[in-house]
Amino acid sequence: MSNREPSPPVRPLKAVIPAAGFATRFLPATKAVPKELLPVVDRPVLQYIVEEAAAADIRDILLVTGRGKTSMVDHFDRRPDLEARLIEKGDDERLRAILEPCDLAEIYTCRQGEPLGLGHAISYAESHVGDESFAVLLADEFTEIGDRLLPRMIELQAETGGIVLALMEVPRDEVDRYGVAAVVGDGDLLRVTGLVEKPAVDEAPSNLILIGRYVLPPTIFDAIRETKPGRGNEIQLTDAMVRLLEAGTPVHGVVFRGTRYDTGEPAGYLQAVVQLACQRDDLGAFRDWLTRFVETQRQ
Repeated sequence: MSNREPSPPVRPLKAVIPAAGFATRFLPATKAVPKELLPVVDRPVLQYIVEEAAAADIRDILLVTGRGKTSMVDHFDRRPDLEARLIEKGDDERLRAILEPCDLAEIYTCRQGEPLGLGHAISYAESHVGDESFAVLLADEFTEIGDRLLPRMIELQAETGGIVLALMEVPRDEVDRYGVAAVVGDGDLLRVTGLVEKPAVDEAPSNLILIGRYVLPPTIFDAIRETKPGRGNEIQLTDAMVRLLEAGTPVHGVVFRGTRYDTGEPAGYLQAVVQLACQRDDLGAFRDWLTRFVETQRQ
């Protein structure tokens, strides 16, 4: 299938964040503001994701963007005028808050001319990542840094090579909304033997779904090139990974049992805002109000 020789396992040092979608579920808010910059309390979704990568010692991040999304890069750039105003006011707390994103990672960008699927988006990263394995973080979900999902995946991929996927158990009747893995083994580190994109509930090989974290070898780019459009007439990453799996590439999964914030649709986004707001000591008044509000709704 490929003329590219598999490289020995090397710890991934780069990450790709596909972020070129239209975010139609959030219109009209996302007509002019990228969904990735919608705030979860006082930080945009994208910052949580970059922080997750940085906590895994990945400091080189490529954003695959689309038209009207240059503000995503601006968020990680300096604002000397704003910094000067905060210094003048003596507002050290907010000054630290706006400087923090600038020091997380080196942010690079490329533009996907038309969103034609996750596999298509990732193909734009080939010249940036070269012949190295790399991480992929989807731009509408993030995890608690303390849960160490991405570091565990990177450590496993450095041992096994090939592909490492993040898996999570869901109720059986929800599997038709996701990619689903067939697995062998016990515990939280499993060998993946098959992948199916959005199977019928009665045809799903398990209730372990793929969530938005991947560690991929550079051979994925050859597989994407050879993958024809599938569901939705898009080039699916799952289909390309199946090609590698069938060609003998090892595929493993890390079962995630921590907290996952899925901001890909309004209900999940609102849940993330409320969950994280309730964890903040400085927002105790909101937590008290929410408790009273829920009590009144039950009456």
